[in-house]
Amino acid sequence: IFITSLLLGTTITISSNHWIMAWVGLEINTLAILPLISKSHHPRAIEAATKYFLVQATASTLLLFSSMVNAWSTGQWDITQLTNPASCAILTAAIAMKLGLVPFHFWFPEVLQGSPLTTGLLLSTALKFPPITLLYMTSHSLNTTLLTTMAILSASMGGWMGLNQTQIRKILAFSSISHLGWMAIIIAYNPKLTLLNFYLYSLMTAAAFLTFHSTKSLKLSTLMTSWTKTPTLNAALLLALLSLAGL
Repeated sequence: IFITSLLLGTTITISSNHWIMAWVGLEINTLAILPLISKSHHPRAIEAATKYFLVQATASTLLLFSSMVNAWSTGQWDITQLTNPASCAILTAAIAMKLGLVPFHFWFPEVLQGSPLTTGLLLSTALKFPPITLLYMTSHSLNTTLLTTMAILSASMGGWMGLNQTQIRKILAFSSISHLGWMAIIIAYNPKLTLLNFYLYSLMTAAAFLTFHSTKSLKLSTLMTSWTKTPTLNAALLLALLSLAGL
């Protein structure tokens, strides 16, 4: 049921022309992923689910508010017709919050650390897709100064903060923040390139997450000894991680 709901929410958001439908899709996504985060009943997982819910609810509300302000001043709800400057700024902040761009990135490593690896994969790929498509559809009307500032901060902070980690899921979270920074920089100039980058990033992140899942590596210390169990898989993981790093 929850996987179907995820697919449904994503489909509604990416195929909508009306702001309300986009918001509905995002809400369905949020509600469908919560049981998947907290299914282990560990206090840490429950905490992660709570954090995720609060952040996503706030971001959805901001998105709804920006579209409402726009409808109030222009009288229509079309996603591509976002013209009010205040709406553009609020929407930029809301989508940055949804994606976890710096300065709204603090929830993402925590949530990823509290959830299982497969859910972590969903969180860093599938659930980033609807906000990215919203960015793509509104790319001509976003607040470029704000977006570029957040993007440059994300690309640098993601790199710096990932250096000091030993937990694999946190490292992957910071890698995700950094990649999203690059996507957000380019969206105002060449939106197609952002989508291409996102697809490639999803593919390589999936390779990494699924490898960690099958070797059951959660910390760097277990990763160091996992080559004895599955040498071939770890050699492939080396290539996947290098290509994720951009080699």
